[in-house]
Amino acid sequence: MNNNDLPRWATAFVLPVLNLLSAMLVAALVIYLLGESPSESLGILVNSAILNPEGLSYTLFYASTFIFTGLSVSIAMQAGLFNIGSEGQMYIGGLGLTLAMLAFDSSLPGWAMIPVAVGGAALFGGLWALLPGYLQAKRGSHIVVTTIMFNFIAASLMNFIIVKYLIPAGQESTSSRAFADLAAMPRLNTWFPILGETPLNVSFLLAIVALAIYGVMVWRSSWGFKLRATGMNQHAAHYAGIRISKMIITVMLISGALAGLGSVNSIMGSTHYLSMNFVGGAGFVGIAIALMGRQHPVGIFLSAVLFGALIQGGFDLSLEKPNIPTETFIFIQGLIILFCGAMENFYAPAISALLKRRKG
Repeated sequence: MNNNDLPRWATAFVLPVLNLLSAMLVAALVIYLLGESPSESLGILVNSAILNPEGLSYTLFYASTFIFTGLSVSIAMQAGLFNIGSEGQMYIGGLGLTLAMLAFDSSLPGWAMIPVAVGGAALFGGLWALLPGYLQAKRGSHIVVTTIMFNFIAASLMNFIIVKYLIPAGQESTSSRAFADLAAMPRLNTWFPILGETPLNVSFLLAIVALAIYGVMVWRSSWGFKLRATGMNQHAAHYAGIRISKMIITVMLISGALAGLGSVNSIMGSTHYLSMNFVGGAGFVGIAIALMGRQHPVGIFLSAVLFGALIQGGFDLSLEKPNIPTETFIFIQGLIILFCGAMENFYAPAISALLKRRKG
């Protein structure tokens, strides 16, 4: 059953909600089998991640990164491309940010250093996605194959660069030196003390701006119309005068830049240095967010907050309920990806039949 046969409200709202509830029901069953109460566990998770101001701050901190990776995957999907290389693109974006910091954080003032570092993250992330885009557009290489391979190349390359060049002499940890304090992203608790001593920073506001720009560009511009036309039918778009190869390369550049911007929240907003594996799977979470959010700005935001809440609430829940290991919430993330991705149309036949029965 093609979900295009369903009304917009069903595909945009009903299907994602049913898929999410299905994932939560399976998760509840797992928690029950672990010997804990699903309702009590849910209460602890919601209180820790949403109702508590400090917990909500952490939830939004994690969501800030996920919004960028979700946008990265979503804009590629609008062109019919499945970019699963956001993980590597965010990794390389972090390298661009770090190189800018190491070069200029002792000579530039903070108001100049922050934009330079953000630009470095976007530039390096975009360039890392450029080659897979070029290979797809000019050589017919499949974007899924090239982007997933580039994830492995990025991980190996970063391991070499950090170990060989970025670890200061005498330092044991595999990370660069700490950046100057003036180049740190301003934290929101400066203006909202109720948030507590949490790393939520201006990157969250940048993520909201990115969502707004994405919405306007995709649905309120001529370029966005060409983008969506390419995603719907490349042959028809070509005969309408759209240069498909140029569109693919441009979209992959933007997609990679958005993934690269995801590193800003993690590095400039929290650690203030580049470390091994700082991405922590955020690029792959972006795939789930794009699928669950239906590539819509509001859906992406809500999905990112959900995954942020699972991380924050899951951490506190595992402390209060030792029978529930933290790996359980990686399993829940996998369930959400399963139901909202591979099984996204599972309920479509039943909804379609119900709507036809109502009309009859």
